[in-house]
Amino acid sequence: MRPVLLTTTALALMLSATPAEASKRGWAKASDISRDLVVGFSLALPAYHGDWRGLGSTGLALGVTGAATAGLKYAIPETRPDGSDRKSFPSGHTSISFAAAASLHKRYGWQAGLPAYALASFTGLARVKADKHYVHDVIAGAALGTAGGWLLNSKRNDKVEWLPWASHKGGGVSLSMRF
Repeated sequence: MRPVLLTTTALALMLSATPAEASKRGWAKASDISRDLVVGFSLALPAYHGDWRGLGSTGLALGVTGAATAGLKYAIPETRPDGSDRKSFPSGHTSISFAAAASLHKRYGWQAGLPAYALASFTGLARVKADKHYVHDVIAGAALGTAGGWLLNSKRNDKVEWLPWASHKGGGVSLSMRF
């Protein structure tokens, strides 16, 4: 099955099963499912193609993003909107989902990345609707995950590669082409 069809089908199923007025518990469950779907696809697609380098780099991106998220949760003990604990910042569900989506995008192109980003965005939305995170927690998680996925992966076809970069004096995009 093509990557875009696989992730689009999962996204359509997810959105069709989400009621307009879901409970906070329902949104939390939906965020668990959407996170698991995008992470599962990010690991299954390279395995399906026998792309062991891609599988390893995606696993590395997920691991580093998870560790960085845990470190930030420890360093910045923000209380969750529902008051359940002090592990709100940044959103772990969102950071892992975006690391998976960015890994798919970087490795397989926008056809796999676009539906994966949509699913990752749904994960972040569901975390806010579940009252588990503030919007800034989700934005920080998305930025952290995207950076992890982009920086720790390479394109499957490395003839054209672009990499966003930033420093204290500015930022930009580096483009390299091999002929």
